[in-house]
Amino acid sequence: MQTPETATPRTSASQGAGRQGLGALTLAAIGVVYGDIGTSPLYTVKEIFAPHTGVPLDAPHLIGAVSTIFWALMLVVTLKYVILILRADNHGEGGGLALTALAARAVEDRPALRRGLLLLGVFGATLFYGDSLITPAISVLGAMEGLEVLTPALKPYVVPASVAILIGLFLVQRFGTAVVGRFFGPIIVLWFSVLGGVGLWHIAQQPAILAALNPLHAWDFLSARGWHMFVAVGAIVLALTGAEALYADMGHFGRKPIQIAWTTLVLPGLALNYLGQGALLMGDPSAIQNPFYRLFPEAWLLPALVLATMAAIIASQAVISGAYSLTKQAMQMGFLPRMRVHYTSAREMGQIYMPGVNWALLAGVLAVVLFFGSSSALASAYGIAVTLTMMITTMLTYFVVREGWRMPAPVALGATAFFLFIDALLVAGCAIKFMDGGWFPLTLGLVLFVLMSTWRRGRELVMASIRREGVSLQEFIDQLDPRSVNRAERTAIYAVADPQTVPQALLHNLKHNQVLHARNVILTVRFQDVPWVPMDRRVVVHALGRGFWRVEVNYGFMNTPDVPKALELTASHGLAVSLFESSFFLSRETVVPSPGGGMARWREKLFATMSQNAGGVVEFFRLPSNAVVELGTRVSI
Repeated sequence: MQTPETATPRTSASQGAGRQGLGALTLAAIGVVYGDIGTSPLYTVKEIFAPHTGVPLDAPHLIGAVSTIFWALMLVVTLKYVILILRADNHGEGGGLALTALAARAVEDRPALRRGLLLLGVFGATLFYGDSLITPAISVLGAMEGLEVLTPALKPYVVPASVAILIGLFLVQRFGTAVVGRFFGPIIVLWFSVLGGVGLWHIAQQPAILAALNPLHAWDFLSARGWHMFVAVGAIVLALTGAEALYADMGHFGRKPIQIAWTTLVLPGLALNYLGQGALLMGDPSAIQNPFYRLFPEAWLLPALVLATMAAIIASQAVISGAYSLTKQAMQMGFLPRMRVHYTSAREMGQIYMPGVNWALLAGVLAVVLFFGSSSALASAYGIAVTLTMMITTMLTYFVVREGWRMPAPVALGATAFFLFIDALLVAGCAIKFMDGGWFPLTLGLVLFVLMSTWRRGRELVMASIRREGVSLQEFIDQLDPRSVNRAERTAIYAVADPQTVPQALLHNLKHNQVLHARNVILTVRFQDVPWVPMDRRVVVHALGRGFWRVEVNYGFMNTPDVPKALELTASHGLAVSLFESSFFLSRETVVPSPGGGMARWREKLFATMSQNAGGVVEFFRLPSNAVVELGTRVSI
């Protein structure tokens, strides 16, 4: 019943919380959007001057490194994301899949290019899952390493404490984030205020670090290192992780609150802290063991550790929630099979919990913590997935700007080339860490890409098989003699993927029960490539004659499917459906791989396994379980 289709956008309505004040939205955005990038100071500077980078720990290189971080934040985060990318909204929504749908719609008259952009966007989305594993691990490990600063005797407890915190974090996911979310904003506001305050204190003691605001020092730092520049860039990238969250969470808060939060609090807090760490190391190079925690006087270490741990948990929560939302969007765009979705808030449909995704993430995060064991080791794995996602975002945005917005070619090409150059530099800096752990998120992304592309292609083959072997619905109705069939005085609702052919469940009903219902609704659910479809365009009803109706229910990829509620809308179209007098008939397909099909044999077998284990239609579409009849059918691909 779930069939993604390309469609002209039907609504421009944004589902942002327009009722809330700008201040409340800005506070919420600080808590959710900036947790990831806000924990980067825990480990970034330490990694730039790690022994394997070969960067000398002296004043000129400290100024150059901090200058590079500052201007990376200005060019990549401020200019690219906050000023430019946030304008590429898909009816108010942002994120990789929303941008993919927007780019695909801009080139819908070129099917081959459209398909290529869809696959490119999906690959970018799969890389997010690598981030969803590494961010909780590196954030919590980086915070817990403050135990070593308190006393070296606590070093053996860093990993066990991190494991315990992460297990607790994933265990409480099923309760939802509504209650905890109220505290996110104030805590992260305090976090950025402390970052800026303690950084400013050290800057006052070593004002020479302010020379880092001159971009020439960043240029000198990179150009003087030759090809070793890429090693340093691979560490500097750590300061940019979380930039994609600015765009991904736009639908929750809107563009303006995210921009205000960045310019008024987040950017100043981060910049001052990085400058402060540079100032600290100019006066005390021995602090390189953990420059973040050494910013604090000894009496402040324990409160700083507690605050950093809370910030790390919030950063982890942001990517975990993002993984749920991304998975739901991928399902509704037809790239993943149905999975169980629990809605944890009666008021906020975006607050969801997906048990399968949650436990898979927990297993992955724990494996990452135990395998790598420290934030320094994880830093080698961190970055390549994020930078590739940034590059894919730049490429997709070109098609939105040029084809969708009709901007002049020189402007679109010039801006794209500039940001692609920066993205390529960042990717190259991370690529040299491939054998040291960078392979992990890339391999995970490739595996997920194979799964998602196989599912999409498999569903296309199933649809083609149904159309090829099916009976035309209209011909069936025209040839039907109502007097020759027993009619049950109820409504039968047949959920189908292809509304042009007779549902297999209806044929089984006729063959085995020799009965046809008085009213037969051929129901198709379609997910459009826009985030939201309003209620006044939710259903389309066509009367086919002789007791048959075709009903199409439309959702955006951010809508929450609720078929019974949608069927209530058919009354205004001349079809009154009483759920108390209706039965839902579903065809459960058993996929049979066959030689000479449209996919490699191993992919057909993979798709058959995924299809067999896909979640049920009943829960996904909120059908009344006591009114559902499932009938099996075999489909060869």
